[in-house]
Amino acid sequence: MPTREPKQERSRATRQRLLESAIDCLAAYGWHATTMGVVAEHAGVSRGAAQHHFPTREDLITAALEYMTESRLERIRAEVDALPQGPGRTEAALRRVVDCFTDPLFKAALQVWTAAAADERLRARIVPLEERFGRRAHHATVELLGVDDSDPLAHRLVQATLDMARGFGLADVLTDDSARRSGIIRQWAATLDAALAPGREQPEWTL
Repeated sequence: MPTREPKQERSRATRQRLLESAIDCLAAYGWHATTMGVVAEHAGVSRGAAQHHFPTREDLITAALEYMTESRLERIRAEVDALPQGPGRTEAALRRVVDCFTDPLFKAALQVWTAAAADERLRARIVPLEERFGRRAHHATVELLGVDDSDPLAHRLVQATLDMARGFGLADVLTDDSARRSGIIRQWAATLDAALAPGREQPEWTL
């Protein structure tokens, strides 16, 4: 019994290294170059040890995408208490949402989406994960912005916010788009504040 726990801990640590290495390799080298051998070498483990945890590359990448999803959502949730109160809160919340779509995790996920578009088996694995992430990202953004999601306008504006954040993530893949998006985030924050302020006349938007 005394020797089992350290072995289990080593196994968990190896699995964690493989997941993190898969994300690093996807972001740095792309889908085609992220083989089991490359990930195993990056993680500092043997290919056999890697395949003990993940028999196929698809198993590894699917698990890595789940890990990415949890990591990205945890980042959003962790920011709620750190947001400033009063003026500036909406802009600060938006910047945190956008950060989650312009970091290496998003770039790694983008490599998987691109590959899944041309691989039916991989797509069957990835689409349910992304649908789940979309739902949970929406709820996390609602919490960050502090809006009433039962309000149809607020619901659509949160969806528009997430669509905008994904667009920023795509624009940031090839070039640093931070200067341009900073001004857009500031303007979008003002738009949200004006549209969702209590007692304000609501615009008839059909987002």
